[in-house]
Amino acid sequence: MESELSYHAARALLEWHIELGATEAIGDLPVNRYEIPAAALAPKPAPTPEAVAERATPPLPQAAPEVDPVDVARAAAAGAADLKALEAAMADYPHCDLKMGARNLVFFDGNPAARVMIIGEAPGRDEDMQGKPFVGRAGQLLDRMLAAIGMARHSQDPAKSVYITNVLPWRPPQNRDPKPEEIAMLLPFLQRHVELVDPELVVLMGNTSCQAGLGRRGITRLRGTWTQAYGRPAMPMFHPAGLLRNPHNKRFAWADLLEVQARLEGET
Repeated sequence: MESELSYHAARALLEWHIELGATEAIGDLPVNRYEIPAAALAPKPAPTPEAVAERATPPLPQAAPEVDPVDVARAAAAGAADLKALEAAMADYPHCDLKMGARNLVFFDGNPAARVMIIGEAPGRDEDMQGKPFVGRAGQLLDRMLAAIGMARHSQDPAKSVYITNVLPWRPPQNRDPKPEEIAMLLPFLQRHVELVDPELVVLMGNTSCQAGLGRRGITRLRGTWTQAYGRPAMPMFHPAGLLRNPHNKRFAWADLLEVQARLEGET
């Protein structure tokens, strides 16, 4: 009966074999490496329903339903009970990329109790920086125009004050013209804005304002004639920025302002 080798004897024997050049250990009996193990030939149990479900091909992912930005804006605007809520709803609106490049949301300036609501086009650089509409050179001209008929944006008298906003609350890049889809998605907010302020009449300044309120452009043809926008009497007028570029049109703007003054005095 062979005695079991001690650890040290076994290690010495291994080192001796390595010194002789042995590179692998071979067992006493041959091994058939092509033989299939008996365990592999044994019948497999039937798969459980859970296992079948796991191996089943997963369904193709369904595309998320397309969101209509106008519908989202319409629902958000309808839920605004006052001007503060409307401003918050516009700030939270996620579908207008203009807000990504703007510094401030330009909501309004003036007296919310005013009889006249002026709707401009979109903020410029100065408006974007200050967060108020018509504060640049065009705004300064507008203030002088209003003063000529005894009105001011910050007057406490509703009969002599105005409320000012824009079609778009965010500045377009490089002051470009607003795109039709941008006007369309923000129009529900503007419509709700007019409803909440509830002015007696509105002044549509510029082509973008006419496009939003009347569905038409061509301020040279539209100006000076009373029409209806947002369910109220509306006077289209040249935008003050356009008057700075074309001073000869100031006489038409003066005539339009007198029309607004006469309308207000006639309804007093």
